[in-house]
Amino acid sequence: MRGLFITFEGGDGSGKSTQSELLVQWLESQGHTVVVSREPGGTDLGLELREIVLHRRGEIAPRAEALIYAADRAHNIATKVRPALERGDIVVQDRYLDSSVAYQGAGRVLGADEVRDVSLWATESLLPDLTILLDLHEGQDRLADRTKYDRLEAAGDDFHARVRDAYLELAAAEPGRFVVIDAREPIESIARAVRERVEPLLPSSA
Repeated sequence: MRGLFITFEGGDGSGKSTQSELLVQWLESQGHTVVVSREPGGTDLGLELREIVLHRRGEIAPRAEALIYAADRAHNIATKVRPALERGDIVVQDRYLDSSVAYQGAGRVLGADEVRDVSLWATESLLPDLTILLDLHEGQDRLADRTKYDRLEAAGDDFHARVRDAYLELAAAEPGRFVVIDAREPIESIARAVRERVEPLLPSSA
C-alpha cells in the first residue's frame, strides 16, 4: 500500500504555506490521514539544519548550502515521509528537491543537473506524485526591506529571477507531475484549483 506525496513549490511570498494548510484541512475533512512536512525543518534534525542554512550569520559556500539541504532532505524522507507513504497516508510538504534545483542549481549557479542528482541520491530517487507550483511574478515586492528576512529571501532580484525561470523550466519538463497556478489569483480560487487537481489522485474511499 502506498500513499500520496504532494509538494508545494514557489518563490518567497507565493503563498505556499497558506495553500498547503488549506489543502490539509480539506483532505482531513474528507477523512484522509495527512502527514505535514517542510524543507528544511520537517524533523528535529531538520530544525537544526534550518537554523544553520537560513539564519547563520556569515557566509556559507554555495556547495555547502546545497549539501545541507540534501542532508535535511535525506533525513526527512527516510524518517518521516517514506514511512507515512508506506502506511498509505497522504504527505503534504512545503518544498522538496525542486527547490534545491531552483535555488541552489539556478539561483546559486551550481548547475541544475548536479544539484538534482545529489537530491535523488539522498532520497533514493523518490519523486512527488504531484507538485503544485505557485508562480508569482512579483514575489519580491514584500521584501523591500531585506534586512528582516532570511539568507535566501534577502538575495537580490537577479537571484530570484533565475529561481522563477528554473521553476518554470522544471514544470515544462515534467507536465505530468507539475501543475502551475498563478499565485496572484485570490486565495480561494487557488485553493479550488489545487483541490481539483488533487481529487482525481485520491483513493476512492478514506
